[in-house]
Amino acid sequence: MNTYATPTLASQATDISGHRVLRNTYFLLALTLVFSAATAGVSMALNLPHPGLVITLVGYFGLLYLTTRFRNSSLGLAMVFALTGFMGYTLGPVLNAYLGLANGGTLVMSALGATGASFLALSGYALVSRKDFSFMGQFLMIGILVAFLAGLGAYFLEMPGLSLAVSAMFVLLMSGLILYETSNIIHGGETNYIMATVTLYVSIYNLFTSLLHLFGAFNSQE
Repeated sequence: MNTYATPTLASQATDISGHRVLRNTYFLLALTLVFSAATAGVSMALNLPHPGLVITLVGYFGLLYLTTRFRNSSLGLAMVFALTGFMGYTLGPVLNAYLGLANGGTLVMSALGATGASFLALSGYALVSRKDFSFMGQFLMIGILVAFLAGLGAYFLEMPGLSLAVSAMFVLLMSGLILYETSNIIHGGETNYIMATVTLYVSIYNLFTSLLHLFGAFNSQE
């Protein structure tokens, strides 16, 4: 009897833990998205300049390191808001640039709507199907690294075509990352809701900015 009962109890414990992490993750994610939107709004209202690529990367990776370093303490929560607030600030000037276009408002709302719909569909599918997408981990890690380096190349070499290709890559990679991380949470692979929140936030942020770039490029060609 015990031979069969033990896996069942272990499975139930994993489900309970996964639900708790998922609930905490979605709650914190909602708060960080609202906070990030607020800092983006302030940045737009004050017409603050973009900090530039170097400061953005240093700020992002520095705050990401601190978030990871303190992920098991209350200080980790402060780092999450510092990270998402900073990213919101960097987004403000980008949104102002798009809103300055003739139909910039439509572009921004279209990208925002597509991002929201994609996140709900992908996370919903992972939750309902309960499929294990852990096999995607290594592919996503390599893909994101390649896309990141290609993005740097497109920026410094001023190659618009490559930049569009990178945005398309990020749309696919971030969609995969949402599936992967949601699956990781419900199957017990990710037990820290702070890190889960950061992963999903970064996925949403990059998905939105990539879609905005693509929509803007297609609109300019019409």
